[in-house]
Amino acid sequence: MKTGTFITFEGGEGSGKSTQIKLLADSLKRAGLDPLITREPGGAPGAEQIRSLLVDGAPDRWDPVTEALLHYAARREHLRRTVRPALDQGRWVVCDRFADSTMAYQGYGHGLGRDWVAALHEAVVPDLTPDLTVILDIPVETGLKRAAVRGGADRYERMDIEFHQRLRDGFLDIARREPERCILIGADAAVDEIAAAVRDSVRARLKVELS
Repeated sequence: MKTGTFITFEGGEGSGKSTQIKLLADSLKRAGLDPLITREPGGAPGAEQIRSLLVDGAPDRWDPVTEALLHYAARREHLRRTVRPALDQGRWVVCDRFADSTMAYQGYGHGLGRDWVAALHEAVVPDLTPDLTVILDIPVETGLKRAAVRGGADRYERMDIEFHQRLRDGFLDIARREPERCILIGADAAVDEIAAAVRDSVRARLKVELS
């Protein structure tokens, strides 16, 4: 049984997750906490090796089922070696993407469907749910333009715009289905405004004083 606190950040390409995770981590540190910042796919040696298989190469490198299975193989390693040990120590863990991304990308974006992905999740991760999930929502065109500025587009960023619209719709549907866990924040505002909204959500939902 976990004793720490598990926060996940989700959103489409260019939604600013990395920036907002860093700003939240700074706030948690000012509050006297020692957050572990991690990511998916990745976050453990074996999972990072699988990450390279998923983000490199042509957009059609994998079929949707293979892709989902690779994500869950990486997730299992990540949980086993990084997330669960930290939670067992009572730490706060802030993760850039988790299971909602598989649901949105493979379930909605690639059309595997909610039931298929949910069954896979139940088989691999039956007993861990984030305490809070922050979903950063941004119009598809805006997000892809932001991602392009970074350069070095990965295979997901190179998928067609229809895929990315299904992906966004998936995240919005997840937020609607699970309002007790998920908070939806518009990501096309100023960075400081988004950070304030994130802090407010963490403060209200998880009862921690942040500045």
